[in-house]
Amino acid sequence: MRTILFSSQNYDRESFLGAQLPAGIELQFQAARLSLDTAALAERHEVVCAFINDDLSAPVLEQLAAGGTRLIALRSAGYNHVDLSAAQRLGLDVVRVPAYSPHAVAEHAVALILALNRRLHRAYNRTREGDFTLHGLTGFDLVGKTVGIVGTGQIGATFARIMAGFGCQLLAYDPFPNPAVEALGARYLDLPELLAQSQIISLHCPLTEDSRYLINQQSLAHMQPGAMLINTGRGGLVDTPALIEALKSGQLGYLGLDVYEEEAQLFFEDRSDLPLQDDVLARLLTFPNVIVTAHQAFLTREALAAIAETTLHNIASWAAGQPQNRVHG
Repeated sequence: MRTILFSSQNYDRESFLGAQLPAGIELQFQAARLSLDTAALAERHEVVCAFINDDLSAPVLEQLAAGGTRLIALRSAGYNHVDLSAAQRLGLDVVRVPAYSPHAVAEHAVALILALNRRLHRAYNRTREGDFTLHGLTGFDLVGKTVGIVGTGQIGATFARIMAGFGCQLLAYDPFPNPAVEALGARYLDLPELLAQSQIISLHCPLTEDSRYLINQQSLAHMQPGAMLINTGRGGLVDTPALIEALKSGQLGYLGLDVYEEEAQLFFEDRSDLPLQDDVLARLLTFPNVIVTAHQAFLTREALAAIAETTLHNIASWAAGQPQNRVHG
């Protein structure tokens, strides 16, 4: 079964070739991002394996189906980038990786908190230039601080356990409270209350029509002045221009992003010798209290191995007529 992996990097090749390849599956690795311009590369491939920034809109799906594709195998848990109604209309099955390593993403969120709090990015640059002064590097103890967790699925629950270990007070917001998070002493509140009471807010919810721009001008105004916001979920959870205004006024004291709404044309590519055309991202990067990483929270050896194993299992199960982890429109 011919399978093409779009947006594949060296680490994808290593993890997939290092996994046990089910019989009958032939892998082709394609560095290009899936789009209307590159969909022709999938012709005569029954399976298209796509990642988070690949274009799976109706026109692309139509071209894939016309070329013989029958299965979209996502290497991600999120599927907001897939036009599911179009996939159903075209007879394309869609499967995903519902969980790989919640520790990878949760630990990256904690890393952003620690780096922002103790100004590690600024200290690193300073000492490399021979400046060993400490002015402007004062942080705060995490113990006793109130942390608001938006979304308490597997990743949010793992993040909650880590922050409980620091001695933080936990607040949570989720339409479906998680007993494991409540067992840590977390209190579930409405979002405005959580924002008003938290010094640190971390986003771990999926991107849906209800959660799009969950953090906006109005919700930012509910936060404590100088609060820290971390987003390792999806870029569309926040209204980025509103973040800039909150940073300028001091309402937002720290910002850590691993995702960005307009990341598709930027992330996973080396553009260091090109001028940055995204004015919003360029403005964000000028703030000393902002850290942006390029959607790397998932990038651990354990997570990559789990993604490869589950994806290959999904393809083999589908081929055997027993599809697993299907996404329904």
